[in-house]
Amino acid sequence: MAKAEQKSKLERWIPYILIIAGIVGVLAAFIITQDKIKLLENPNYKPSCSINPIISCGSVMQSAQSHVFGFANPYIGLVGYPVLITLGVILLSGVRLKRWIWLGLNLGLLFGVAFVHWLFFQSVFHIQALCPYCMGVWVVTITAFWYVTLFNLQQGFLKLPTKLQPVGYFVRRHHLDLLVLWFLIILAVILHHFWYYFGKHLPF
Repeated sequence: MAKAEQKSKLERWIPYILIIAGIVGVLAAFIITQDKIKLLENPNYKPSCSINPIISCGSVMQSAQSHVFGFANPYIGLVGYPVLITLGVILLSGVRLKRWIWLGLNLGLLFGVAFVHWLFFQSVFHIQALCPYCMGVWVVTITAFWYVTLFNLQQGFLKLPTKLQPVGYFVRRHHLDLLVLWFLIILAVILHHFWYYFGKHLPF
């Protein structure tokens, strides 16, 4: 009974998760794109989120990692995040999506999660700067991937081997705890790496 209730709760919330993630992602991608264009027009332009040597969107936008595929990374978000919004709205209208759509969405989000973790590593250890808008994209991409994967597992669109089913049940039961832990690990890596700067500017 509890499992069925949990499943129905996720079914209720998944459209809102997709819509919110999509809106945040597309807004962040739009702002980054606008700032990148202004930087190209004027190398002395300072983005609003360039606050200090560490929180510096400008440093990230001007890096080689900001156009990995030969074009600005935010273009991927401008194309991809509206898909999340569209699917979320379709779900709210009561339409049940086909299995292949859910699996395709999961695959796309898997690429997104892998990409944002690569960008996280590059930002922290190579560029040595953080972009708040990019970090917002990390959060919504990870969250969307996490809950779409859980939804696919609950619906049987993705199947775990019999030996791993207890793990799957544990993950579904503690989904929020594990997601928060995921973010805390990312935050801990950031704080540890940049503590030489943040430690000097604490108010206590």
